[in-house]
Amino acid sequence: MTSGGSIEQLRTGLWKDNPGLVQLLGLCPLLAVTTTFVNGLGLGIATLVVLACSNVLVSATRRWIRPEIRIPIYVLIIASLVTCIELMFKAWFPSLDRSLGIFIPLIVTNCAIVARAEVFASRNPVGPSLADGIGMGAGFTLLLVTIGAFRELIGQGSILSRMDMILGGDAMSGLILVDGGWLLAILPPGAFFSLALAVAVKNVIDRRREAARRAHMPRSLRRPDGATSNRA
Repeated sequence: MTSGGSIEQLRTGLWKDNPGLVQLLGLCPLLAVTTTFVNGLGLGIATLVVLACSNVLVSATRRWIRPEIRIPIYVLIIASLVTCIELMFKAWFPSLDRSLGIFIPLIVTNCAIVARAEVFASRNPVGPSLADGIGMGAGFTLLLVTIGAFRELIGQGSILSRMDMILGGDAMSGLILVDGGWLLAILPPGAFFSLALAVAVKNVIDRRREAARRAHMPRSLRRPDGATSNRA
């Protein structure tokens, strides 16, 4: 697989086909745990590792998986990986494990992971499948971290608090900008508002990019409906 193809798959997962922003998959953990930056980072990394590894395993074994039982096999592979990740969290990051709670085991039910196994990994070699898993996982992680940081900043007036759950040591208060914040941001409605804002920002950026691209095209190639002509 060429480096250009890997970069394009990474770009697709991060922006063009982001599992959370575009496909709107995995919303349950996305909305539930993103009250802080560290929670979003922890769950994002766990999801990324499971997604990349499951893509590799599904791709490597796709020739021996019968079509009739492929979905249960995918779920079994994902569940095995999630169990390993959960045990690692309990051993190395016990505080983060307690903070994330049930949402680490619930990675098994993340539709984005099963979807990539079915749509991409089961039809492509190991290399592209790994790149797809990393790209989609990185896009999901980036969204979790961004929403978590935004909600923490607005709701608590701080950023990077409780990083000790990952780095170890004494409790870290993070960077405190103001005393207190807007409580609604860290409550369930704040999660929906934050996600809606993120989707709206992405749509605005995409439309501006498309308008700028069309503005630099020759007039003969433009169409009123925004499509481009097939003429050279």
